[in-house]
Amino acid sequence: MPNNVRLIFVCHDHQPVGNFDHVLEQSYRDSYLPFLNVFEPYESLKIGLHTSGPLLEWLDAHHPDYLDRVARLVAAGRIEIIGGAFYESILSMIPRHDRIGQIQSYTRYLEQRLGAQVQGMWMPERVWEQGMTSDLVAANIRYTMLDDFHFKNAGLREDQLHGYYLTEDDGHVLAVFPDSEPLRYMIPFRSPQESIDYLGHVAANHPGAVAMFGDDGEKFGAWPETYKTCYEEGWLKTFFDLLVANGEWIHSVTPAEVLDSTAPAGKVYLPEGSYREMTEWVLPTEQLCEYTSIRREMEHDPRWPRIARFVRGGFWRNFRVKYPEANEMYSRMMMVSRKLQAALETGASRDLLEQARTALYRGQCNCAYWHGAFGGVYLPHLRNAIYAQLIKADNLLNTALHKPTTWVELTSDDYTFDGWQEVQLAGDHLVALVAPGRGGMLYELDIREITHNLLASLTRRPEAYHNKVLGGSDDRNDVEGVMDRVVFKQEGLDQRIQYDGHPRKSLIDHFYDPQTNLEAVARGQAPEWGDFHLRPYEARMRRNPKRMQVQLTCQGNAGDVPVKITKSLTLAAGSSTLEVGYLLEGLPTDRALHFGVEFNFAGLPSGIDDRYFYGHERQRFGQLGAWLDLNDAAELGLVDEWLGVDVNLAFSRPSGIWTFPVESVSQSEGGFELVHQSVVVQPHWMVQGDENGAWSVSMHLAIDTSLAESRREQPQPQAAVELTHSS
Repeated sequence: MPNNVRLIFVCHDHQPVGNFDHVLEQSYRDSYLPFLNVFEPYESLKIGLHTSGPLLEWLDAHHPDYLDRVARLVAAGRIEIIGGAFYESILSMIPRHDRIGQIQSYTRYLEQRLGAQVQGMWMPERVWEQGMTSDLVAANIRYTMLDDFHFKNAGLREDQLHGYYLTEDDGHVLAVFPDSEPLRYMIPFRSPQESIDYLGHVAANHPGAVAMFGDDGEKFGAWPETYKTCYEEGWLKTFFDLLVANGEWIHSVTPAEVLDSTAPAGKVYLPEGSYREMTEWVLPTEQLCEYTSIRREMEHDPRWPRIARFVRGGFWRNFRVKYPEANEMYSRMMMVSRKLQAALETGASRDLLEQARTALYRGQCNCAYWHGAFGGVYLPHLRNAIYAQLIKADNLLNTALHKPTTWVELTSDDYTFDGWQEVQLAGDHLVALVAPGRGGMLYELDIREITHNLLASLTRRPEAYHNKVLGGSDDRNDVEGVMDRVVFKQEGLDQRIQYDGHPRKSLIDHFYDPQTNLEAVARGQAPEWGDFHLRPYEARMRRNPKRMQVQLTCQGNAGDVPVKITKSLTLAAGSSTLEVGYLLEGLPTDRALHFGVEFNFAGLPSGIDDRYFYGHERQRFGQLGAWLDLNDAAELGLVDEWLGVDVNLAFSRPSGIWTFPVESVSQSEGGFELVHQSVVVQPHWMVQGDENGAWSVSMHLAIDTSLAESRREQPQPQAAVELTHSS
């Protein structure tokens, strides 16, 4: 009989804020429920279970009987509930007070709902920074678990990773378990016996060792092909049978039991990091391609096993550099968090502040803030969900702080933490955020009534995995790793890859060749005659108690012509219309220049009949994915009946209008897919100066949410009310 080994088996079940109900239901049917059904009869086996807050709330609302079963297994000592940040936030991404607050609030919830005694926490995406140690201890956490990759980066060898270690910050001590990469790659992708053999090898060389498996619960049924493997072919039952059959030397234990009965293997300070693949994904695309190429070359070198533990990629926070859209969400989150902290110092309603805090915490869910083998920042429904929660929190704070019924304010600060001053034009209906230093663009437009950011768009940029789409990959199409699959969810994706030369935001100023057409602009083949989209604008703010305006000015070039652009954004108290004015000076008086202003509207999907364009007399022009080339238009409207919003853009001068969709080719766990990101609406004119070389136009961007508001006034079905309360 081999020497003893203690096996800690931990499942991490998670679904992000904003994921579709049918996706959660499918994951429940394919993974969470069948896993529990298989595990429950094995009375000698124990597991650790981490279920993220968004998923647990959904389960409580839709399948409370499942949680009741879990609670009974907790009471029986067979499941140790592992806590964490309530809404699965990357801890290094959120302020310290939110970090501690998320952990403590989730501990209370788990204690109340499942009768759990929470001692440890799951580290979201295993993103670790040593300075977080003291915050975890302050939140009453005894232990966490990280990849063995973290420990190897600290200089430990594979044969030193068969126990737990202590780490410290500012005098606060935390236990940290290394999670076994070999087990993560074996389970459930290789035969169950291979995992038993591996444990036998560990026991033979390290008697009394602790081996930890901790990984996504979705790999037991929800990941591609794994339902067949785990349940139809019986992988999971066979594995549990083998654990029971070898129970004399494989002891099934929980993390807390190990802490209570075993001394630490030593002390360690861990460098910042995440799991290996995450540190690769965060690298700039060019460096990631080079890194991947070198790694593949070196894997065949006999020295590679000795070198690999010293090789690591980038720093997680740089996702906010790689994807400016992630930084914009982060910046909005920080604005709300700071506003909440300031409100706590006042006599504002505690009930409203707690509601705002919950919405803020939900808006800190990590999945939309990064991208790798999974959709992340590329998925519009996840970005929209983050903004919806942040706008909701902001609205609640305004109510708690007794904002008047109608109001408007104008402020400036370095909201995006990039060294430039941004401008916020906020009122009771809209919030507009402008970046003077980045082409004077409008980068966020929040509609308070429907908690929707109309500019939560995404700029298309090169990704390392585009080489696979273009046929430059020899990766295997098998189930061994969801990250290695090459599956195309649509045909012709290699023809749909396109990159943008400027951010897909609004009030982007263009000059084109007079003959430029819709096709050239949409395909990114129209040369820019102007340089205004690259230049910083100078901002001036004009304040009136009931009306606020930011004026942006830039001296640039349109071909060989020096031109000055002054554009203004005005918002009045009580108004849901953003007024936009343009004055061009220095124009030729004897010839016309081709000038366009680009708007991008996001969160309004294409390909659905109740999302459509309309013209001056409400005539429909097609779905929101339509390519339109209109002449002498006075206005263009966009309707999303599902959201209940009507966006109308009207012009003081007849305009040509181009529209086309922005679609990205991105990667998710299901394969490569085409994702609608925004719809471009670009009015354009042939502009010629008057006797003073000037030309001007005004536009009104009016937001009508009466359809959404009328729905809220209608009586709701009783079941829907109960569902809202239970969540």
